This record gives sequence, structure tokens and C-alpha cells, in this order.
Amino acid sequence: MRAGVREKNVRWPAAEKGSAPSRQRMRTEATRRRLLTAAERVFARDGFDAARVEDIASLAGYTRGAFYANYHSKEDIFFALLEHWVQRRLAEVAALLEKHASPAAQLRALRNHYARGAKDRRLMLLSLEFKLFAIRHPGAHARLRSRERLLRASAGDLLRRVLAAVGRRLPVSSSAVARALGAFSNVLLLENLADSKAVTDSDVRHLLGIFFDAVLGSQVLRPRF
Repeated sequence: MRAGVREKNVRWPAAEKGSAPSRQRMRTEATRRRLLTAAERVFARDGFDAARVEDIASLAGYTRGAFYANYHSKEDIFFALLEHWVQRRLAEVAALLEKHASPAAQLRALRNHYARGAKDRRLMLLSLEFKLFAIRHPGAHARLRSRERLLRASAGDLLRRVLAAVGRRLPVSSSAVARALGAFSNVLLLENLADSKAVTDSDVRHLLGIFFDAVLGSQVLRPRF
């Protein structure tokens, strides 16, 4: 047990022996989730280089020992956070598409999701941290690149399938489209954070919608905000 009091010399009744490992796994998974949540906040707030293991552990309610019992290093939890972020984003899009039957409605929903979803500043900052980490730590670049490509490839394939269903084709590679959409979103959100009066939330949504339409040629499907 990493986060609680270790039980010693405890004899489990025969009927409970099989359930003990399951409880241990649940405690371990709960600890890792809390550490990941804390790491997301600390990395977004302080950046990778300035973030400290002690701060992550403390915010999660654990000690350094509990951190290192679950993750080998700050870099290790950083990559685990990227994996978690990728899976969460893909799950959100998959759930969104399941709500709409026709490809046209799915494309409209994707556009709306892209324009309105660009409000999570923490994810934007994390995305930029991933990029900066790759630039500043060339040795880990290949590992980061392979994981980020999973998100971009999946997002690109999804866009290509939806567009093909409505009789359209991507003007460039699906990977380039996915990266361009993400890059433009990050830049606008960064400008919004720097000066919210110069680039308002409404400006961000409107410009993202225009960019989505320009890249995907979906003007006829444009909804009103």
C-alpha cells in the first residue's frame, strides 16, 4: 500500500484471498490518478523544467516516496500524462460522434466542438509544454513524437472518414490538417491568455470556426454561435 498504512501479519480468510489483489490494484490506480491530476496542474502552472516532484506529490496528498513508488521520474509522469491526455481527447470525440447519425451532422458537431472546445487553457499550456519539452530535451524527442502522432493520426483519420462520407477530401494530409487545427487553436488561446481584450473569447471561437471551414471546406455546414 503506497498511500495508506501497511497492514502487517494479516491473515485473510480463504474466501477473501482472491479479492485482495483486486483491492490493491484499485488503491494503486487511485493513487496514480491523483498524482496525474496533480501533475497536470503543476506542469500547466510551472512548466516541465520548473515543476518539482515534491509539489506534485504534495498537491496529490502524498509523499515523495509514494510518487516514486508509482513513477520513476518527473519525465515518466510527464509521458503518462500525455498518454492520459491522448486517450481523453479521443474518447471525447468518439462520444461526440456517437450522438449524431449522419456524416453531415457529425462534421457540424466536430466544427462546433473545435470552436467551442478551445477554452481549456490548461490543456493548451500542457500541449505547449510537450512541444517545448521535445525541443529542449532532444533525447526524449522520439518518445514524445511517437505518442503525439497517435493523437494526430487518429484525429486525422477521423476527419478523413467523416469528410469522405459527405463527399469531400482533405486538401492536404490528414496529419497536417490535425496539426494545423491544433496549432492554430493553441496560438489563439495563448494570445487570449496574454491579452483577453485584444483577442476575446468570442474572437477565438469565430476565428477557429473560420479556420476549420477554410481547411475542411465545410462552409455550408457552418452553424451559428
